[in-house]
Amino acid sequence: MPDGQQRLNKQLMNSPQRFLNRELSWLEFNRRVLEEAENPAHPLLERLRFLSISASNLDEFDMVRYAGLREQVRAGVTRLSQDGLTPAQQVAEVEAAALRLIEAQQQGWRNIKADMETEGLFVLEAKELTKRERAEIETYFHANIFPILTPLAIDPAHPFPFIPNLGFTIAFDLQSLSGGEEQVGIVPMPTFVRRFIRLPKGNKPGIRFIALEDVIGIFLPTLFPGFKEAGRCLFRIVRDSDIEIEEESEDLIREFEVLLKQRRRGRIVRLRMQASAPEHLRHFIMREIGAEPSDIVIYDGILGMARLAEMIVDDRPDLLFTPYEPRYPERIREMGGDILAAIRAKDILVHHPFESFDVVVEFVRQAAADPQVVAIKQTLYRTTVNSPIVGALIEAAESGKTVTALVEIKARFDEEANLRLARDLERAGVQVVYGFIEYKTHAKVSLVVRREGNELRTYTHFGTGNYHPINARIYTDLSLFTADPALGRDANRLFNYVTANREPPDVAPDFETLSMAPVNLKQHLLEMIEEEVQAAKKGKPSGIWAKMNSLVDGEVIDALYRASQSGVPIVLVVRGICCLRPGVPGLSENITVKSIVGRFLEHARTLCFANGEALPSANSKVFMSSADWMPRNLSRRVEVLVPIQNPTVHRQVLNQIMVANLNDEQQTWLMRSDGTYERLRSKTPDTAFSAHAYFMSNPSLSGRGSALEVSLPPRLTLPEGPK
Repeated sequence: MPDGQQRLNKQLMNSPQRFLNRELSWLEFNRRVLEEAENPAHPLLERLRFLSISASNLDEFDMVRYAGLREQVRAGVTRLSQDGLTPAQQVAEVEAAALRLIEAQQQGWRNIKADMETEGLFVLEAKELTKRERAEIETYFHANIFPILTPLAIDPAHPFPFIPNLGFTIAFDLQSLSGGEEQVGIVPMPTFVRRFIRLPKGNKPGIRFIALEDVIGIFLPTLFPGFKEAGRCLFRIVRDSDIEIEEESEDLIREFEVLLKQRRRGRIVRLRMQASAPEHLRHFIMREIGAEPSDIVIYDGILGMARLAEMIVDDRPDLLFTPYEPRYPERIREMGGDILAAIRAKDILVHHPFESFDVVVEFVRQAAADPQVVAIKQTLYRTTVNSPIVGALIEAAESGKTVTALVEIKARFDEEANLRLARDLERAGVQVVYGFIEYKTHAKVSLVVRREGNELRTYTHFGTGNYHPINARIYTDLSLFTADPALGRDANRLFNYVTANREPPDVAPDFETLSMAPVNLKQHLLEMIEEEVQAAKKGKPSGIWAKMNSLVDGEVIDALYRASQSGVPIVLVVRGICCLRPGVPGLSENITVKSIVGRFLEHARTLCFANGEALPSANSKVFMSSADWMPRNLSRRVEVLVPIQNPTVHRQVLNQIMVANLNDEQQTWLMRSDGTYERLRSKTPDTAFSAHAYFMSNPSLSGRGSALEVSLPPRLTLPEGPK
């Protein structure tokens, strides 16, 4: 390498500009989600769903990430992020990017609303109601809304009420009909009432909705007798909702119960208000609620877009994706539904949501009902309130089996549900363990121990996603079922590592196959990247394919940069945050980054290393993991990296799943070096390859039955990323 190029590489590698800002990268991801609301290939109501999701995502971002930056600014923190920005600089850039996103959301709603009207779906204003509809909405109001409204007059005797996080409120400028003094009336909008009320079918064609705030406005005289409306302001508050845990909390459970109550009263980070409201009324609200000027966001349009999903109606299937029912693996059917027998015969990899999550549920249920099963160990990070897996664990404990549940109560926004299920498990006799205070247990592992003859055999499930039946119909994830003794022993070591230690030891258990964060997963990852570097330097085939949700860790990014500079070809499929700059001459010209955003949420984490032969090959090192490449996952969570060793499963992950993701043309965005993205435009759009369509149409390699044919995805030329 010429000396000048070496100096340039050194300068690049020492500059914080080699990284992109994680918050801005997340906003860029949410813009890609929003862009799907404009994608003409999607049915209309699915476009509306993407718009709703983008709004919900922004709410969570404001409650956690933006709120955290604001707190750092208030505290006078000046520590630079890895991309070289102070918290104040990040806040300024985030606010500007978020405002652009909000403007795009409003324009997206205007476009979709017009398209909905073309399709016979209408969102009406009060003045557009027919007499019949007005009478019907009056009946609905008095039966379903009025009993739970609390209209509040604001005066010295009635101070401004507390508005909870994400609470909607209407402030009315009220004029007295008798000529008395004006006053302000506040009506908090009830949480458990639909925001968009569907009107009964009448003489007018189509499906007709009216917003709750407009219904409340119609019946203002009922709420504030003797007054009329002179103006109104719909506003919404977003509060800081992150949770800080005291390191030495004596009672972790009680600590969380207190913090969950405090979350309702978090500091205001956003006060969203309508641009159409009278200015004096907006100022009154800002003053009374104690908002800072930097909290205010003025919306030229609709607030609370997350609730737009309420208008996704089942009786217009022509405006929805064609229903898809996940396949059940034929191999298990051929075993008469006996999952443990199928696993004994050969490892199985189930690819959700294209294959049914029922396999995971039945794995635990059959173990609970099997008299030869003596023990079950299970991690629970996110699940449903009435989780069938939790039910199976309770059944197993009540039947006398030894059951251990490692419940992570620090799963953001699911803490309350996890506390409830933990108590249910404990009452049934399950040994419930809460893990480490400082380290979330994010690994997805289920271990079944069965007596077979004079021996104990282990059956293990490793997942990239949560034990959550609803999410499993939307998220793309991998579930590996294996009876491999070494993997079973390692799974047991992982459980013992968490249950036997108050704080994570510095030394990992003596694993035979697994790697685990926070102790050796990152180191193993860096070592495998370095092995590809050494292969490239020796002129041997090299390469890295990896798929994840987020790439933030600076040490890993630098290792990838060094690999690129050594000639290692790297293709990354990163759904969301990516702080690596691809395609920069002298730094990352051998790295391509793509993002797939479509009908299903990409969630699986897979890693593939060439290992001396060009990818894909039977000699490649292939892994699945619960961990994204972020500092928190690699250093502050309990995560696992699982090698894929069975030849059929290896081929399924590498040649079927990864190749299909790399070849996708329909839902792919290519990342530019400045952090922006460009949608991939196929030269043959009518025949463009879709990874999601392929997975919906083809059975997986390890789950196929003896009579099923499988078509592997074609090996297409990988697209060159934009510079």
